[in-house]
Amino acid sequence: MIEISMHDQASGLRRMTNPTRTKVITVTGGKGGVGKTNISLGMATAMAKQGKKVMVLDADLGLANIDVLLGLRVGKNLSHVMHGICDLKDIIIEGPHGLRIIPASSGMRDMTELSTAQHAGLIRAFGSLDEEIDVLVVDTAAGISDMVLSFSRAAQDVLVVVCDEPTSITDAYALIKLLSREHGVRRFKVAVNMVRSYREGRDLFTKLTRVTEKFLNANLELVACVPLDERVRQSVKKQKVVVDAFPKSPAALALNALANKALTWPVPRHPGGHLEFFVERLLVRDGTVGDYLGE
Repeated sequence: MIEISMHDQASGLRRMTNPTRTKVITVTGGKGGVGKTNISLGMATAMAKQGKKVMVLDADLGLANIDVLLGLRVGKNLSHVMHGICDLKDIIIEGPHGLRIIPASSGMRDMTELSTAQHAGLIRAFGSLDEEIDVLVVDTAAGISDMVLSFSRAAQDVLVVVCDEPTSITDAYALIKLLSREHGVRRFKVAVNMVRSYREGRDLFTKLTRVTEKFLNANLELVACVPLDERVRQSVKKQKVVVDAFPKSPAALALNALANKALTWPVPRHPGGHLEFFVERLLVRDGTVGDYLGE
């Protein structure tokens, strides 16, 4: 596994002086099968089609699938970065409309059980990235692993995806509860996926807010109701994003609307800009910023 050099970390962090400020959106949900990856890719691709510089991080470190959904061939992935074989910049691949993708590994147990030092190594890898990025979309794994929590805590916006299943609502609530009570995250965006009508989406959102308002100090905002659409399944078979394969379909229109809305969300006010904001928040949230800076 990669070794952590405190000097390299500090110099890498201070090296990032690009004025571009990066908006970081973590897409999560707790339960698997709610359509997080389709939401992530649809939103990111819609932004890229508008000329934005967008990067997607496949943060499902053990069961990666973004490259498969897009029909892309991957050489090296995050596991190679973690083992010190290459740098993060060496594994980035290009998707539709110039979308930049950081692929993860699939079927590798050790990538789902990272130690604290290995976790810090992944953070360090981001500190060395020097690409200009307007938006970084982090597509997390299912569940509430340390990695899911870390990326959720560090992002400016946490987008929680839910669907019309009781377990989806309960798992989303558990995730929000953990982030709000133990990690100080107070604001959450919610996308209701695979709904038969906008009213159904509103009703699901109401179910979730009813319990969060009663027991948690958290603010939820409904930002999208993505309809149940056969075109999504067809686009997956084509290994294309629905906003490209069927741009006039109900799901594509909803994802385009979500992308437009997300682009209006504030970017971090930070003098260094770029990914420095994200990296610093990862470090501060993990309590390792002192070590990172060699203090």
